Amino acid sequence: MLRIVLFLFLIALAAAGAAWVADQPGDLVLTWGVFRVTTTFPRFVFGLGVFAAATVLVWSILTMIWRTPGRLRRRRHDKRHARGRHAITHGLLAIGHGDTALARRHADAARRHAPDDPLALLLHAQSAQLDGNRDDAQRAFRAMAERPDTRLLGLRGLFIEAQRADDAVAAVMIAEEAIKLAPSSTWASQAVLGFRCARSDWSGALAILDSNLSAGLIDKKAWRRQRGVLLTARALELETMDRDVARESVMEAVKLAPTLVPAAALAAKFESEAHQVRRAMKLVEAAWLSHPHPDLADAYAHVKLGDSARQRLQRIETLAAKTPGHVEGQLALARAAIDASEFARAREALAPLINDPTQRVALLMAEIERAEHGDSGRARAWTLRAVRARHDPAWTADGYVSNRWRPVSPVTGRLDAFQWQTPVASLPSDRGTTIEASPFEEAMLAAPPPKRITVSSEALEPVQPAPVPAAQDNLPPAPKPSEAKSAETKASETKASEVKPSEVKAPEAKSEAKTLDVKAPEAPEPVTVATEAKPAPEPAESAPIAATPVFRARADLGKPASSPIPAVIPIIRAPDDPGIDDEGPSDEFTEQIGTPKAQAGGWRGFWSRWGR
Repeated sequence: MLRIVLFLFLIALAAAGAAWVADQPGDLVLTWGVFRVTTTFPRFVFGLGVFAAATVLVWSILTMIWRTPGRLRRRRHDKRHARGRHAITHGLLAIGHGDTALARRHADAARRHAPDDPLALLLHAQSAQLDGNRDDAQRAFRAMAERPDTRLLGLRGLFIEAQRADDAVAAVMIAEEAIKLAPSSTWASQAVLGFRCARSDWSGALAILDSNLSAGLIDKKAWRRQRGVLLTARALELETMDRDVARESVMEAVKLAPTLVPAAALAAKFESEAHQVRRAMKLVEAAWLSHPHPDLADAYAHVKLGDSARQRLQRIETLAAKTPGHVEGQLALARAAIDASEFARAREALAPLINDPTQRVALLMAEIERAEHGDSGRARAWTLRAVRARHDPAWTADGYVSNRWRPVSPVTGRLDAFQWQTPVASLPSDRGTTIEASPFEEAMLAAPPPKRITVSSEALEPVQPAPVPAAQDNLPPAPKPSEAKSAETKASETKASEVKPSEVKAPEAKSEAKTLDVKAPEAPEPVTVATEAKPAPEPAESAPIAATPVFRARADLGKPASSPIPAVIPIIRAPDDPGIDDEGPSDEFTEQIGTPKAQAGGWRGFWSRWGR
């Protein structure tokens, strides 16, 4: 609206001026030498206007002719620049959808039409990376690093290429150069921090972390957590070398990150050594409420030096009560109960977990069976179940499982990457278990604990003939033919007497039974057992008949039910024969809890003792 009003005002002003010029009377005389021109004033003004317009027109034509070459050059340059921009745009799009050939073609076009454009260098480098040509990519990134406007981008590209080539030295040098140019560069600061942590340069890593906080790359909460992780790593490294610095570092770490498990465990250890038991317990309890962990339970149990196993059990019960129903609390309680020989309490703690046990649960049950009953069979069955059981939580970072906490991931170099969680490999599979349940395992776990067994003669059955042992130099002289014949006749007329071995109880320490051998008869006669004649088998080795016990069982106590055992026939040996140590198959669980084996007898025992 304002422009219309202004336009109308200018037209009115021009009309008023023209009317004023037209109304002026008189003549205008122009004299130039011998020339004399006489005209009116309106004609003079009109002629002056035409002359000015002609002058402007001529000047414009001359200026246009003078500027034509420059305009042609600029137009050609603009056209090439437009073609280069078009090639860069479509080349980046080709890289985005993975068309290597099209990206390379557009990169060549961009390099021809816009060689000085930084985006053309970037397109060339990325197309070379997509094509797998690392040499061309490095040349392009070096060219970018030499330009002031693309120096940081070129260093980033060279850093990536150094990482792909596994050149750690070049990568850290490039990252340090980049952080000098731009302290706020996120990738450079993270790279330098990771490299310093990998070299265990905790002081340098702390300096980079403080620089990141000043540059605004991380917030205050993340800074506190990461600083606590770095201080804990330094304390763990200096624990055995410089305990003062280690203690100072871990105490600061606990203040910054009170829920960090290794920091709380190490701080509790230092406080316990300084006889600050209550303070150490508070540190462990604060971390346990957030993240229950076996290391915290172990530190809590041993927070007071010199306590007995029962006192440690009471302390663990207090800690487990703070997180009722948690798996780590139950496992810690079972571990402490086993150490205190409270096997019923340990079984009670593991009862909710044995239906679907993890490896630690199965191994604890195996240890209970060995320590409480000396039952190697059930212990072996639980150990076999531990092979197929689910994995327990472990320190895991980026798919890497470690047996201890680490401050940095070995895969990506990420700080504070390890978390206490179940490894991916232990997740349930839709295909089912790969190992079928063992019949031996099911039978051993279903069987009751070992009981006292009474052997009777009615359970004896013939067995396969056993090989006759070799004659020994300390055997009694062989009987005469007449004496052997009379003995055989007497045996056939006499009924078999009932075998009454003493009650056998599984000993706590492993021992080897000694047997007595004699020369077997060539043709044994049938032996009558319970009014029924049965062929007597060849003599075979068996468990010896124990002597009459000193303390007999009370009559008011019921006898345990007898269970059938494989038939054996005792062999009579000379009283002066100490026997031969027939060593059976080794048992890894019995060997762990048993006493050294008994010395073998006879000449073989002498030879074995001589060899040792």
